[in-house]
Amino acid sequence: MAGLKIILAPGWKTYWRAPGDAGIPPLFDWTGSQNITNVAVHWPTPEVFDLSGMRTLGYHEGVVLPIELSTVSSGEPIELRGRIEMGVCEEICVPVSFDFTATLPATTKRDPQIVASLVDQPNSGADAGASRPVCVTDATSDGLQITYSVTLPPQGGSETVVIEAGDDRIWTSEAIVGRSGNQLTATAEMIQVDGKPFLLNRSAVRVTVFGASGAVEIQGCTGG
Repeated sequence: MAGLKIILAPGWKTYWRAPGDAGIPPLFDWTGSQNITNVAVHWPTPEVFDLSGMRTLGYHEGVVLPIELSTVSSGEPIELRGRIEMGVCEEICVPVSFDFTATLPATTKRDPQIVASLVDQPNSGADAGASRPVCVTDATSDGLQITYSVTLPPQGGSETVVIEAGDDRIWTSEAIVGRSGNQLTATAEMIQVDGKPFLLNRSAVRVTVFGASGAVEIQGCTGG
């Protein structure tokens, strides 16, 4: 486990993996790294921002992103090389990119900043009492409309729901959210970025619910 520490000037922010319509999603390229077979970025719970009437999600002034690395040889150091593209914003958004190199030793100590970021991830649906997640889809002229419903206790305040298709090529709009007791619904549009028809893999759909008491992440849904 490694950590990418991003430090921003006061008043600036950067974005979560699903940044919203006005944000720039971070992109990672690990080309040139040695002794790794897989990389998984873990995302602490972001803040919900309003930018000129548009919702974005991200981190203000900085964040530590835990990066889980699978190795070829567990007893050998890891050579990390690559490039990161991301957006940073104050009054306007600016795309930035930078190359990086780092050598990670075979044995390390626990880092409290990485541990804190791992603890700060959204709760799982099971831990939050979520059940019966259902995705109903209807074809549109350029994609599909998804209506997501789940039994989930209220998370407090005005809830925000982010729906991700589990495929970077599928754009998902800001969701319209409704609630009746413990039943939460969210409706959004999905479009393939190349304008091509697509099939939705319901097991890959990921839904995150943000409320005043925290965030809940629910993986997968059935067809009803």
